[in-house]
Amino acid sequence: MYCPKLHPQAKLHLLIPAPTHGLSPRLSAVITIDYVPEITLLALEGKNTSSTFVLEQPRCVFNDTVSDIDEIWLVVSLSNAISRFTRPTSLQSLPAFQQFPENPNYMTLGTSSLNYPCDNGLGQITVLRVGNETGCVFDTSRPDCNGPLPGPGPYRVKFLAMSPATGPKAETQWSAPITLKTVKDPARIDTWPRRRSAGMIVITTILSILLAILLACFIAALVYGW
Repeated sequence: MYCPKLHPQAKLHLLIPAPTHGLSPRLSAVITIDYVPEITLLALEGKNTSSTFVLEQPRCVFNDTVSDIDEIWLVVSLSNAISRFTRPTSLQSLPAFQQFPENPNYMTLGTSSLNYPCDNGLGQITVLRVGNETGCVFDTSRPDCNGPLPGPGPYRVKFLAMSPATGPKAETQWSAPITLKTVKDPARIDTWPRRRSAGMIVITTILSILLAILLACFIAALVYGW
């Protein structure tokens, strides 16, 4: 039986950066929560593949800082580019998946904060698979596409709460670097014994013939000796 980790007493820090994009300091205030996203501990098949990984849901992480109309988003970034991530000022200005990795971060899996309740999650899905959508990879009308990751990374992620009215509201810490599995080049896979060299085939043939001759001699010796 699995109970997700709850964070009802998450430590909060209030950051008030300088006004940008016409927002007042009050609207620019973003709460930073001491929660670090991580790969699920559940024994799931394929929780780390060549293009996807599975995270724990941020249940009970934002409950003290957001309202029911706020949305929780996942920010995905190249590990060495987290300092280049700029919080979008509105839901209409999200960094798009289709521009990744040229633009080294994007946002996906936006959902109502109500979908991350503080109950124990029994019988519910309590994980997020990052990278499992293929139909929207080139669809620019879906900038929030949860498309396959283009390489092993490493990547880092964090959750960002967005208010429809005022923009960014709260965020978690960045995760530790996440490195995906590397697919081996099919041309470099050793398929021996099917890919035997010509010399190997000749040697095998000669040995087979000699073995047959020795066996015939042995049988003949038995017959005539009898």
